[in-house]
Amino acid sequence: MDFTLVLAQAAPAGGGTFDLLLTIAPFIMIAPIWYFLVLKPQQAKVQSHKDMIGAVKRGDTVVTSGGIIGKVIRVVDDNEVQVEIADGVRVRLLRQMISDVRNRSETTSKDAA
Repeated sequence: MDFTLVLAQAAPAGGGTFDLLLTIAPFIMIAPIWYFLVLKPQQAKVQSHKDMIGAVKRGDTVVTSGGIIGKVIRVVDDNEVQVEIADGVRVRLLRQMISDVRNRSETTSKDAA
């Protein structure tokens, strides 16, 4: 087969702008779906975690991101809390490292049941 004949057959017939729009159209259509299925729930999760660790107070039972469970003894400042993880063992912990907060009222109601 002649090489120039192959090149001539593979050349586009024109209408490059329309072909470009047809190529980009699926990505444009997927963008809003991706936003509502991925980004929006992730933003809500981050905001609820911020609110949760912002409301940590003395006496709350917390679970760290490493899985250590302890009781908040003192709120040092906006970024740190002091947590007692065993009798007489106190550690300073960054608030961002708190993965779950179990309030006193929740733990007492679970223990009573």
